[in-house]
Amino acid sequence: METLKKEKAKTTKQNTIRISGAEAIIHCLLAEGVDLIYGYPGGAIMPLYDEFYKFQDKLTHILTRHEQGATHAAQGFARVTGKVGVAVATSGPGATNLVTGLADAQIDSTPMVCITGQVARHLLGTDAFQETDIIGISTPVTKWNYQITEAAEIPKILAKAFYIARSGRPGPVLIDITKNAQIDTFDFEYEPCKAVRSYKPYPTPDATAVETAAALINSAQKPLIVFGQGVILGEAEEQLKELVEKSGIPAAWTILGLSALDSSHPLNVGMVGMHGNYGPNLLTNECDVLIAIGMRFDDRVTGSLDTYAKQAKIIHFDIDPAEINKNVKADVAVLGNAKQTLSMLLPLINANSHQDWHNEFKEKYKIEFDAVIKNDVYPTKEKITMAEVIEEINIASDHNAIIVSDVGQHQMIACRYAKFKQSKSNVTSGGLGTMGFALPAAIGAKMGAMDREVVAIIGDGGYQMTIQELGTIFQNKTPVKIVVLNNEHLGMVRQWQELFFEKRYASTVMTNPDFVKIAEGYHIESKRISERKDLKATIQEMLASKDAYFLEVCVEKEDNVFPMIPAGASVSEVRLK
Repeated sequence: METLKKEKAKTTKQNTIRISGAEAIIHCLLAEGVDLIYGYPGGAIMPLYDEFYKFQDKLTHILTRHEQGATHAAQGFARVTGKVGVAVATSGPGATNLVTGLADAQIDSTPMVCITGQVARHLLGTDAFQETDIIGISTPVTKWNYQITEAAEIPKILAKAFYIARSGRPGPVLIDITKNAQIDTFDFEYEPCKAVRSYKPYPTPDATAVETAAALINSAQKPLIVFGQGVILGEAEEQLKELVEKSGIPAAWTILGLSALDSSHPLNVGMVGMHGNYGPNLLTNECDVLIAIGMRFDDRVTGSLDTYAKQAKIIHFDIDPAEINKNVKADVAVLGNAKQTLSMLLPLINANSHQDWHNEFKEKYKIEFDAVIKNDVYPTKEKITMAEVIEEINIASDHNAIIVSDVGQHQMIACRYAKFKQSKSNVTSGGLGTMGFALPAAIGAKMGAMDREVVAIIGDGGYQMTIQELGTIFQNKTPVKIVVLNNEHLGMVRQWQELFFEKRYASTVMTNPDFVKIAEGYHIESKRISERKDLKATIQEMLASKDAYFLEVCVEKEDNVFPMIPAGASVSEVRLK
């Protein structure tokens, strides 16, 4: 009876309830379908954490060991589910520790909402304890940010935050909420955001541009498709597959586009970019029509812009007008969601095979196989190679695992050799190249896809940047599989020093701890192997485990990743050794 009286006292008018700002945040999150949050508490965000305690039957909060880990976990969750990831931190250092994850999510178009606590409104600008201008700091690395200083602002601003984060080209949003706004009460009601004035997330496709693109594609003799993450974000995988099969056009991918098309598809010709496959890189400068779908012509893809695909007509499909003509001038630009624009294009495309052109890719693949792939995957050298570890994971998982890779040589090897049957299977830090990304991102990926095997591929350098997240795995019993490919070096930096700095190995040798003992300290099953004869059985054992598993593989110390396009060189200058 007493509870009923309290609820009646809260209600002030129809469809509203009188609650605190902190409780209002909870109701907003629930209204947006959020049931999983990553974060770390502190003074300025404590009122919200008190509400987390009260609503723990509806919202699961995962305590990470560092705020950066919370953002990367939210990213991993978002990347495999397509939902908005949520991270929470306190003010000052808690908020600033989110910046790397925000920057990573911004450049990789990952939908994320970060909520930070802030000192009370009357203390703003006084250099109060743990006060930091997180709005000013985060402005360059967020899609939108806003500081709430009054409780009544919370519903409208959070609704807007989720709408902006997930709509159009996704990205991270940060909402900073002063402590008084969390404590004060107001009449709460929630209405989801459906539009924001002056913000047009979904351009209306131009039918004439689509028709012009189709005419160029139909008349091409040597067309090439390069697809990126925009296909995955736009849920256009089926349209891409239909376009490839109907047109017979070879299709290559950026590292964030990987898994949008089945790796075994006969028209999937591999990866473009600095460490991409020989054929698609070399033949970029021989195609007559280049069809870019949901990719942004990043410098690691194009190499020297002065020599990139100058002979080709460029057709650029993208949802973001800012990407059109930013790096590469498009002859035809088709703005819009990839699913919508490709659906408009498909009826206009003539059936074709381009068999002679496709044979050129096969010939280039044979050259790359003999010079590089054979030695990577089927080595004769004594030490285990990174590529053969990835191949064993492919086989043991039947190409169905989600691979979460960190940054460095192992990342390029993982992207080159991992094989996938389904989309949203490759999670990595693309544009920012964040070492330390993989371990926390794998936690989020696993929590977002509990029915799939999630394997983190990490180097010994990046692993030690967020190694504390083993505590998050232990506390939550998250059954991720962690593979550290230990070459006792910062491998990619060492490779550059060997090739371009006359072997002056400055600060790249790693003296590492006993990784197995550290994992055992977190009660995670662990093993270290250094001999090839143990590799297959250990991978199988790891994937068969129902719990978290740590595997350290001691690999060749001074292997290099090839093919390679030197920085600033043309894609035609791709090196095989």
